[in-house]
Amino acid sequence: MQLATIDIVVVAVYFVAIFGLAQYVSREKAGHEKTSTDYFLASRNLPWWAIGASLIAANISAEQIVGMSGSGYAIGLAIASYEWMAALTLLIVGKYFLPIFLRNQIYTMPQFLEQRYGPSIRTLMAVFWLGLYVFVNLTSIIWLGSIAVTQVAGINQDIALIALGTFALLYQLRGGLKAVALTDIVQVTLLVFGGLMVSGLTLSKIGDGSILTGFATLIHRVPDHFNMILSPSDPHFKELPGIAVLVGGMWIANLSYWGFNQYIIQRALAAKSLPEAQKGVVFAAYLKLLMPVIIVLPGIAAVILAPDLAKPDQAYPTMMRLLPSGILGLVFAALIAAIIASTASKINSIATIFTLDLYARRSAATPGAAPLDTVPADEKKLVLIGRIAAAVAIVIAMITARPLLGHSDQAFQYIQEYTGFFTPGIVVIFLLGLFWKRASEAGALTAAIASFVLSLAMKYWAPDFPFMNRMLMVFIAALALAVLVSLAVPGRADRNRTITADVGYGTSASFNIMSLGVILILIALYATWW
Repeated sequence: MQLATIDIVVVAVYFVAIFGLAQYVSREKAGHEKTSTDYFLASRNLPWWAIGASLIAANISAEQIVGMSGSGYAIGLAIASYEWMAALTLLIVGKYFLPIFLRNQIYTMPQFLEQRYGPSIRTLMAVFWLGLYVFVNLTSIIWLGSIAVTQVAGINQDIALIALGTFALLYQLRGGLKAVALTDIVQVTLLVFGGLMVSGLTLSKIGDGSILTGFATLIHRVPDHFNMILSPSDPHFKELPGIAVLVGGMWIANLSYWGFNQYIIQRALAAKSLPEAQKGVVFAAYLKLLMPVIIVLPGIAAVILAPDLAKPDQAYPTMMRLLPSGILGLVFAALIAAIIASTASKINSIATIFTLDLYARRSAATPGAAPLDTVPADEKKLVLIGRIAAAVAIVIAMITARPLLGHSDQAFQYIQEYTGFFTPGIVVIFLLGLFWKRASEAGALTAAIASFVLSLAMKYWAPDFPFMNRMLMVFIAALALAVLVSLAVPGRADRNRTITADVGYGTSASFNIMSLGVILILIALYATWW
């Protein structure tokens, strides 16, 4: 399918406008030279609306739109639990995690680990996250994005992949996190509007012009795709093992992703204040409740409108082909907006971890550096190193995307399973670090190693065991080992430099009311589609 002239014009206008806006917000006052805090943490001055929008823009990209829509095609509405349970997780992050992170002026997750445990765990996790971000997350974003661009616009996939990666790099190269976050409100608005149009038009086509009739017809014709909690007899129980999505392993995945994941939590760490950060995460929680309508529903509709797809991940791009000229260009721009925003966010976080946790780790110029950090490094050089790291990361991702993901049918599920080898250990390390004073670096390292070894062993010995249940079992085992080792090998008294004595967990009335609204909506959704 080829884009009409009006579609090309719409997409071109988007590219020019969003690039221009990113450069505009990246400008500095006369005489002010950009520092590492400016570049990596947007001068710690982000408002709530930028935080909330940027959380969603960083999260919702090709692996969500294309990948989760593909899972909606293959599995059904049950895949929406990743979105809806994430909304609840965000409330927990806002109330219990952010007060500690912001009180201690944390700028990266590895830095928190050193401040809490010691230097070894910081290096280990920094290297781990760089590998994960480059070879799993960044590759999946640009690979699935290139699939969508190729199927809709008809251009060569390799060209699409290179174009997406290059534009995302240039888009944030000058301004860093500030350029990303302050333009994400535009990106998210376009994403929501475009996604709702795809859902509305696909349902309208099924219902002969009526969206409501189309939705009712969809439920009637594919009722098996509207089960939120899958039974053990369901062929996709392995991917979404029943009640575990509510009280089991999905919590491990969500806490790791939303609470301890640098490229997500970095937006909240850059907030003007704790209340501003908390308002931002509540805003993001409500947007997460809306996401299945935008992402999953078109995939389910494709079961009727395109029942013979070669791969589930073709569902969303195929539904876009149903759109009329002009509207197609707008929705295509929305898809590109999501890909670009998420890619730029990932690139910036890779640059942040590499620069601040590895390159400038022992530099006195590093924001919040420990007293032992003594090797000098000027701020201008830190920003330059960050930009170089960003460029290298996207080039590596472009080269490795096809070998790693070229044969995957459901890339979203691939990402969830293989990051699940490490997430139980990550959650153990951070939960103990935040809330148990006796946790030691030896215990944290044990949890990290045990998480990978036990996950790999279970994958080998029980390959058909649901990976979500595996994450829960590995989490329990890693937690027990971390506690035992911490008691047997206590940390030095001076290792824990985090301040928690004066941290309060009280939240404003508005946060509490809005949080209650999220909880009530979730209860209604699961009660309806159980």
